Amino acid sequence: MKPFIILLSAFIISMGSTKLLTGEFDYPLSGKIAIAVMLVFTSMAHFIYTKGMVMMMPGFIPYKKRLVYLTGLIEIAAAAGLLIFPLSRITAWLLILFFVLVLPANIRAAVGNVNYQKGDSTGSGVRYL
Repeated sequence: MKPFIILLSAFIISMGSTKLLTGEFDYPLSGKIAIAVMLVFTSMAHFIYTKGMVMMMPGFIPYKKRLVYLTGLIEIAAAAGLLIFPLSRITAWLLILFFVLVLPANIRAAVGNVNYQKGDSTGSGVRYL
């Protein structure tokens, strides 16, 4: 829920800012800014709550901790890529692929009640998704 609140808040602030600065609403730019802000926010969890993020991954995946850090860096790079015009389109497509690839870990976390912040199994379950 927190990422959604960050996303929505950043979008509203971006919309107001673009209207104030240019006299018009810029939906695409505001959307890119909002997603970039959300990605930076969510990437921080990869470095702060590493143990819990590792718990989200299936047992057969090797180098879990490194993958958690890598996916955090990917989110930061994607946030930047969305805001650099020549890279924004390819970044958007790569983000779609990224989100599809990490969806199983999020589903596993929900089904397994993983609380990534505490690094235990006291999470909110399917409400997480």
